[in-house]
Amino acid sequence: MTKTILITGATDGIGLLTAQALAAEGHRVLLHGRNAAKLEAAAKTVGGTTEQYIADLSKRADVDALAAAIRKNHSQIDVVINNAGILKAPNPVTKEGYDIRFEVNTFAPYALTRDLLPILAKDGRIVNLSSAAQAPVDLEALLGRKTLDDMGAYAQSKLALTIWSREMAKELPEGPVIVAVNPGSLLASKMVKEGFGIAGNDLSIGVNILREAALGDSFADASGKYFDNDSGQFAQPHSAALDAAHSADVMQAIQDALTPQA
Repeated sequence: MTKTILITGATDGIGLLTAQALAAEGHRVLLHGRNAAKLEAAAKTVGGTTEQYIADLSKRADVDALAAAIRKNHSQIDVVINNAGILKAPNPVTKEGYDIRFEVNTFAPYALTRDLLPILAKDGRIVNLSSAAQAPVDLEALLGRKTLDDMGAYAQSKLALTIWSREMAKELPEGPVIVAVNPGSLLASKMVKEGFGIAGNDLSIGVNILREAALGDSFADASGKYFDNDSGQFAQPHSAALDAAHSADVMQAIQDALTPQA
């Protein structure tokens, strides 16, 4: 059965290779990237049936426009893989005054997913790329009132993503399935090379689990769960994600951050 699958951050690394694998199976893949030339090159590399969507996920207007463009072109999509992420940036503060790691890794996928829910198949999947790096969320930092170092911001943004995955899954018991996945630590992505100065592990480790999360039977009843590919199993995320009060505070802060100020 051919599926329509959106992959954010599909111009390199695990996003590009996952797009290739899914397109090779005959699925229609919606490729997202920030750069037109890289997006064009990615489409050629991926082959098969693809569409290209440009958006800078650190800009809220771009996120809204991305969702609108997809909704204009499609009455239904089956899978969203929220893969795009950022660890380091020359300027880590957005024009709205938020840390770019929270903006790209937490807020953008949340807003995009919310905007696409009306066209997401009930038996579809939302696959959120989390990380083994997770840390309790400092609400002041999340709300742009305090600065964090690169790794601190990244780890907190990934826990916030994991929290909203769990909480949104509770809201949508009829589907789609919403899962957070650590695709594998220190895979050979551009982010790992730039952030840690190492080549990293085989990206296919991550591609295989993302394909399974998007389409495989083992994730069919996994909504709200966290999959840790380092251990190769569903596991508990950081204990802070299991703390109901912390989760409620983070969800409220995400909504506050995304509500336009009067």
